[in-house]
Amino acid sequence: MDLHFGDSKPTDEERAAVDALLGPPESSWEGADRSDQDLRWARGGRAARDRRDLLLPGLHAVNDRIGWISEGALDYLCRRLTVPPAEAYGVATFYSMFSVKPRPATVLHVCTDLACTAAGAADLCAGVEEALDGGVHVERSPCLGLCERAPAALAVRAGDPVRTAVSAPATVETAVLAATAPDSAPEEPPAAMAVPQAGQDGLTLLRRVGVVDPSSLDDYRANGGYTALRRAFGLGPAGVIREVTDSGLVGRGGAAFPTGRKWQATASQPDRPHYLVCNADESEPGTFKDRVIMEGDPYALVEAMTIAAYAIGAHRGFLYLRGEYPRAIRRMRHAIDQARARGFLGDDVLGQGFAFDIEIRRGAGAYICGEETALFNSIEGYRGEPRSKPPFPVEKGLFGKPTVENNVETLVNVLPILTMGAPAYAAIGTAKSTGPKLFCVSGSVARPGIYELPFGATLGELLQLAAVHGGLRAVLLGGAAGGFVRPDELAVPLTFEGTREAGTTLGSGVVMAFDDTVPLPRLLLRIARFFRDESCGQCVPCRVGTVRQEEALHRIVARTGAEAAGDVALLREVGRAMRDASICGLGQTAWNAVESAIDRLGAYE
Repeated sequence: MDLHFGDSKPTDEERAAVDALLGPPESSWEGADRSDQDLRWARGGRAARDRRDLLLPGLHAVNDRIGWISEGALDYLCRRLTVPPAEAYGVATFYSMFSVKPRPATVLHVCTDLACTAAGAADLCAGVEEALDGGVHVERSPCLGLCERAPAALAVRAGDPVRTAVSAPATVETAVLAATAPDSAPEEPPAAMAVPQAGQDGLTLLRRVGVVDPSSLDDYRANGGYTALRRAFGLGPAGVIREVTDSGLVGRGGAAFPTGRKWQATASQPDRPHYLVCNADESEPGTFKDRVIMEGDPYALVEAMTIAAYAIGAHRGFLYLRGEYPRAIRRMRHAIDQARARGFLGDDVLGQGFAFDIEIRRGAGAYICGEETALFNSIEGYRGEPRSKPPFPVEKGLFGKPTVENNVETLVNVLPILTMGAPAYAAIGTAKSTGPKLFCVSGSVARPGIYELPFGATLGELLQLAAVHGGLRAVLLGGAAGGFVRPDELAVPLTFEGTREAGTTLGSGVVMAFDDTVPLPRLLLRIARFFRDESCGQCVPCRVGTVRQEEALHRIVARTGAEAAGDVALLREVGRAMRDASICGLGQTAWNAVESAIDRLGAYE
């Protein structure tokens, strides 16, 4: 089929951005000068299809260099990758961090999600928009993963290289400085500032954060680094899977699926190659634990991914990392480069005859890509829309091959399992929820941050550590996809089974406290708007239901009692339809927080 690319041409800068990623074009079909290239030669078949996964990095390359993606740049990228322009346009417009319309080279993302809204994001946005002229585009953004320092702003200035600056907690003055002079903005505080327990005895997952230099491989090794990998090589792949299974480790992203079973199912697949994917695209409002681990202890994730790959027989791993995490991206790139240079990644890891390497893929602002199959589509160069299951990823995942997908917290739990042994690890926590758990505490507390507690600690004990403010109105567990609990329900145990019995969810470990100053109806409206914006639109129940939910909440935001009864009934009907018929977890959980606010908090009585 012939493809029509139109008359738009890339600028020299746009062409240079693409060529820096893909190398110079090899033929006139790919955009080379016809005077010195053979027009009769074209890449096709498998060679062309195998390059489709470079579409997302190519879009990043142009957006980073120019600040937006023109039709000429998109057409040139499509020529280079043999991708239909219509499909590439669908991918480029899927992600919130890309723009296909002209905009200034500097974009200031101001978080307006739950924690930042409660901390005054609306006033910050108004002040920034008044202070800045047309040289900066101000983007009201969903959660930036900086909830412990709310309100937050992220400035991105396109160029070669792209420049970023974070302002958190942000004022109008600091946000404007980040946008107008990113190189002069103050450095971010150390990752350990997000860990109130940093340096304390008894920590397992966070014990190195604030103790080791995150840039130093030698410092990491001096503090127990790579002990777990050496034991893994001693156990063999089957032995590693047996240890993980016996430990009782379950996924920490919210689904709580047994990790050992997932690894075993993938390892036993005869189809090759196998892939490992680390999901570091934590976009759930209120979640920032994976960011802190990657910024404060990046080599731990490299080691954990290597162990997982060894266990399942994968030789290539992908780290899918949030585009809104510039420091985490830098830290992980450095750690991977250092590990590769020192023989901890590559063709012969530690001289054991095992080959494994990690490739970082940046997300571009899409909550739905936290769903594993949507993440696979994103890596492969398609819109990040979930796939129907079965087949499950352990059979046909990334590139149609058996794949293990785990998030950052799940993977780093493998290190203490191997160093202390499965029985000792399983003795932490409860019988059904074993090991330590990380909790992201933000909102109306004096000490927000990441807390590590054994499963089984109560919500009240956690909030006591975080010094919750007086006048507590409600606590949101699990983020926007979670549920509210009342101040008289703080005895709920923080386990998967305990929260389930209490009629709520633990999710990824989000704990957001709200006092009496936070207007609950406005908070629910923000949650509804979040799901409306983040729905991929693939299935009708979610695409239509999230819109109808927001519309109903708009109508009743100022109503109570009998006036709101009709819309509350409509909300229940729409919520049940989304929960029962949506393809993936986004639509299935979009009603959870609203339902719990109505039933447990009496939001519209």
